[in-house]
Amino acid sequence: MPLPRRSLPSIPSLRALEALDRLGSATAAAAELSLTQSAVSRQLKALEEQIGHPILLREGRGVRLTPEAAEYAARIRGALEQIAQATMRLSVNAAGGTLSLAILPTFGMRWLVPRLPDFAHRHPEVTINLSTRLGKFNFASEPFDAALHFGQADWPGTGALRLRREAMVAVATPEFLSRQRGLRGPRDLLRLPLLHIETRPDAWADWFAAQGVTGVPIGGTIHDQFSTILQVALHGMGVALVPDYLVEQDLATGRFVPVWGGPVTMRGAYYLVWPERGAQDTALAAFRGWLAGQTEDEDGLPR
Repeated sequence: MPLPRRSLPSIPSLRALEALDRLGSATAAAAELSLTQSAVSRQLKALEEQIGHPILLREGRGVRLTPEAAEYAARIRGALEQIAQATMRLSVNAAGGTLSLAILPTFGMRWLVPRLPDFAHRHPEVTINLSTRLGKFNFASEPFDAALHFGQADWPGTGALRLRREAMVAVATPEFLSRQRGLRGPRDLLRLPLLHIETRPDAWADWFAAQGVTGVPIGGTIHDQFSTILQVALHGMGVALVPDYLVEQDLATGRFVPVWGGPVTMRGAYYLVWPERGAQDTALAAFRGWLAGQTEDEDGLPR
């Protein structure tokens, strides 16, 4: 059953509302929308009349949104972004489709991007747009068709393709290790500066547990990306616990050396995830089918 017309305000009115909420003034909203301030005011007045509820509070010569209107603006922001993305997708590549993909910064650039030329060769009709994200997000409010995700296949309302597990190795520069004395076992690493990644808060504890060291306090510094940890370690400021695929070349050239032991397989894995409502999208299906052939896992089937 179609929605009543009153429930479907005009796009210009909604854009004016969203811009006022985000920018804080009608003058700034008018500048962004390439309109006059009076035109923005007319759009907002028309929206008030259509909704039948006040949305503006006058303050001197300026205006701001009521709390209810500000909440409404936050809710429609994602919808406006989705409309813009869908329009761009249709106009840029109507035949093959466009895939908007959120990627983890380090894994995306080191593992996925080097493989993308093969996908482009096999599927020149599909356009892929990449954006970096560090954590989970809501597919309903952000305009992505799929994402690279680390953790468990427990993202509600999604399908998942496991790409690879993660094996972590403890590394440092030869110069850093040459300054350490008495490294006779993994427990001795506890007195060294350890570099932690905030997205893997239990990584060092799991690594020590794999070496038979449990129930001990683990200190160190916390960083937001593996690329940061690697740079800190390269400057001789501690021991980095990083995925083995990130340091293969550095270990081969001697820039890093293993501090103790070899790679340890950790909890969690890298996944491609997508919202179930978009599972049959043509561009996503092509990318997912290609990516299934790139997995380095014994269980790479979509689920």
